[in-house]
Amino acid sequence: MKDVPTYLPSGTILPCNLPREDVRDVFICPTAGSLAELQAGSIVGSASLRRQSQILYRYPSLKVINFRGNVQTRLRKLKEGEVHATLLAFAGLKRLGMIQHVTCLLSTDEMLPAIAQGAIGIACRSNDDKMAGYLAALNHEETRLAVSCERAFLETLDGSCRTPIAGYAFRDKDGFCSFRGLIASPDGTRVLCREV
Repeated sequence: MKDVPTYLPSGTILPCNLPREDVRDVFICPTAGSLAELQAGSIVGSASLRRQSQILYRYPSLKVINFRGNVQTRLRKLKEGEVHATLLAFAGLKRLGMIQHVTCLLSTDEMLPAIAQGAIGIACRSNDDKMAGYLAALNHEETRLAVSCERAFLETLDGSCRTPIAGYAFRDKDGFCSFRGLIASPDGTRVLCREV
């Protein structure tokens, strides 16, 4: 759901989310064990402004370049030396059966995920009660509430998957909903992050 626009076509609703996969991003690199271990001037490939801004905020000595293509293409470009490292969503690698490429998992403190990362949603027509009934049986309510919270944050900021905005809603140790949101400048010089 991370690339689903916050606005839906008229007459369409998102009443169902399947159980959410791991929301974290992963670091992939053949020569270093983490972002912190990369040498100054190392090139990290990422098409995500969200990742770019957080990388440059924490590691301003690194260089981030636009890095496009499907997962297989990005991994091939990494192997060919176009970049020194890249970051991808762990959920996507798991679903593709490609976790053997992971160098390390990044905590949500180090790299706040994209809105709704790791979530799969099912949409239907707003006037289709029969389908809504079927979907209710599939819905994972904790995921649906977290995704709704995150998407409301993105919508309020008029953001999209092409803006340096991140957010993660989760159940805290006491069972309450917590939310951490981030908005940044693409160059990482300004990052605002708050948790409620």
